[in-house]
Amino acid sequence: MRFNLSEVNELIRNRRTIYPEQFSDRKVHKEQIELILNNAQWAPTHGNTQPWRFKVFMEDGRQKLADFLGKTYLELTPKEQQNDMKLAKMLTRPMKSSVVIAVCMERQVEEKILEIEEIEAVACAIQNMHLSCTAYGLGGFWATPKLIYTPQMNEFLGLGEKDKCLGLFYIGYPAIEWPKAHRKPLEYTTEWINE
Repeated sequence: MRFNLSEVNELIRNRRTIYPEQFSDRKVHKEQIELILNNAQWAPTHGNTQPWRFKVFMEDGRQKLADFLGKTYLELTPKEQQNDMKLAKMLTRPMKSSVVIAVCMERQVEEKILEIEEIEAVACAIQNMHLSCTAYGLGGFWATPKLIYTPQMNEFLGLGEKDKCLGLFYIGYPAIEWPKAHRKPLEYTTEWINE
């Protein structure tokens, strides 16, 4: 065996969503984020297009993101559908996090690879990020509020018209005990076809 499989299993099975409201004030270092993003770049990618792009908000950049999210939510959401709790989360979550990474998909100009496959590659990159956070003992939260799929978000992030933001990934040290979880047994989700 090339790697310690029991450690790999434990890492995968200990990955958890930990929300910014559960983060401490302890700062995550830039070097840690660089390692997390380097690991993200080793996700599978059809045709080796490497479609992932990362916009990293740290320090005062988090306030810039929070201001944009709040303003855009109010602009795009009809008054009768606005939710004070949702708005509060958009405004406070970036500031409760040490780092927020907008994870994006840059569409290949030739469009040789199907868009869904490029999206899948970026989702794999996000899983690599989350596993790396887990190994560091960092909390991670992949958020996908509807407004990230808008032209306004693309403009804010400097993305092209066919590019997509696929999530905001919040990172911080947990101020809580590491959460427990469970999954259904394999027989509920798997069909074996032998002939």
